[in-house]
Amino acid sequence: MLEMTREEFEELVAEALDRIPPELTRLMDNVAVFVEDEPDPGDPELLGLYEGTPLTDRGEWYAGVLPDRITIYRGPTLRMCDSREDVVAETEITVVHEIAHHFGIDDARLHALGYG
Repeated sequence: MLEMTREEFEELVAEALDRIPPELTRLMDNVAVFVEDEPDPGDPELLGLYEGTPLTDRGEWYAGVLPDRITIYRGPTLRMCDSREDVVAETEITVVHEIAHHFGIDDARLHALGYG
């Protein structure tokens, strides 16, 4: 497995977030991004997870709720990548994928766009 400290991985996630176009980040609402070492044992190869209510599903009832949560998982990403460059690319794809879920884009569409 490729070695990378948690701090280095968190920096890659931050850099991937910085590459999201400002016109999109301005539209993001009530969402927090976290880095965790491992996903739930039931899905050990999960690279990222979006939990919350997509912007497209929010209505008048949406108020006073906890932020949506995007989690990027370090362990599975490092296990699947062969180089630091692979980790950078995979992290960016995963961050974009999970943010897209915040905007209401489903997995089928993301796979078609190359963010599967």
